[in-house]
Amino acid sequence: MLLNTTIKTFYVKSIFGRKSRMTWRSSTLVKLTLILLWTVSLYGTYFYAAEKSMLKEETPVQRYVNEPKKVNGIHYDRFMPLIFVGGMPRSGTTLMRTMLDAHPQVRCGQETRVIPRVLGLRASWFKSSKERVRLKEAGVTEDVINEAITQFILEVIVKHGKPAPYLCNKDPFTLKSIEYLFKIFPNCRFIFMIRDGRATTHSIITRKVTISGFNVESYRDVITKWSNAMDTMYQQCIRVGDSVCMMVRYENLVLHPMQETKRIMKFLDISWDESMLNHEKHMLNISLSSVERSTDQVRKPLYLDALTSWFGKIPLDVQRDLARIAPMLDKLGYDPRNMRPSYGTPDEFVLNKARKLNNLNYISVIEFVTITLCVYQILKRLRDYCCCYGSKSPTTAADSTKKVVSAVPPLY
Repeated sequence: MLLNTTIKTFYVKSIFGRKSRMTWRSSTLVKLTLILLWTVSLYGTYFYAAEKSMLKEETPVQRYVNEPKKVNGIHYDRFMPLIFVGGMPRSGTTLMRTMLDAHPQVRCGQETRVIPRVLGLRASWFKSSKERVRLKEAGVTEDVINEAITQFILEVIVKHGKPAPYLCNKDPFTLKSIEYLFKIFPNCRFIFMIRDGRATTHSIITRKVTISGFNVESYRDVITKWSNAMDTMYQQCIRVGDSVCMMVRYENLVLHPMQETKRIMKFLDISWDESMLNHEKHMLNISLSSVERSTDQVRKPLYLDALTSWFGKIPLDVQRDLARIAPMLDKLGYDPRNMRPSYGTPDEFVLNKARKLNNLNYISVIEFVTITLCVYQILKRLRDYCCCYGSKSPTTAADSTKKVVSAVPPLY
């Protein structure tokens, strides 16, 4: 009873070294307070460390995309002024990029093929609402995908060719994603190549250019899908504005190359260079792909035959339906009723190049005929020599050999 009624006490040194008497009840309260403070400090330390760790993990991703990188002395990032050349295949995209490649400050290079496929894959993900939900649940947000695609495209463009102050990409169907590319590369520019759809269709079919979803044996199918694809690219080009996307007619580029290339370089804010008019003289410095259909053509100077090669080749039933199945012809300024249009008068510079090319072709034919005759004469003499070799003495055989050699006419 005495113990129960006696107040138990204990002495605790205070901060100033004094002893203070506290009851057991007060002591328990202090202990609970200290335990609570200790627990809060543990949780605070944990969350602080976790937050710092998360920041450390995120920082490299942000730097990887936004901070400039360097290769062969050239700095690059997503804010650099990239150039995208595109349009329908067989619309002059290869000629355009070859003329840009001839410029000492620009490098385009061959078609990468992977860039439009990655862009198409990304578009397919976001077309499906279910796929969007799955990606979001997995933490693969639109920002994550955009950063990954930005870096992928940038690395491909920068590293698949020689370094240059201005880099460009020529994959025709990349321009189906003009608005998206402008979003992730805010300083880029687009050159949208336009050509008469009938000429493009004829070229695709005669050159046997394989395009996914196109029946390259049907003029009707190809020109219908040409119109649909051009409409997609045209609408996006209009929406981003003419300060970002320039439409270039293939016919004007061929007929008036100086005027058009100067207009293009002004749009790109790059000084014009005369080498763009003579791209065929710079082929040693221009990368070409052996599997691209236009490679053999861009090795030549500018020529005019491709402008009219489709005349008389479009089936009559397709001609009658052109206005209906290919409305983009009229929208782009090509009269679907005129099957032999005039695209304009070529510059004298272009006519001179065409004459030289025709002369070279004439000389090549003469050389071919001369060489063929030489080979024929040699084979004929050798046959005669072999037939009579067994019936002649060695001296006579040697004389026959000399006659074979002397019978070969000179090349020039």
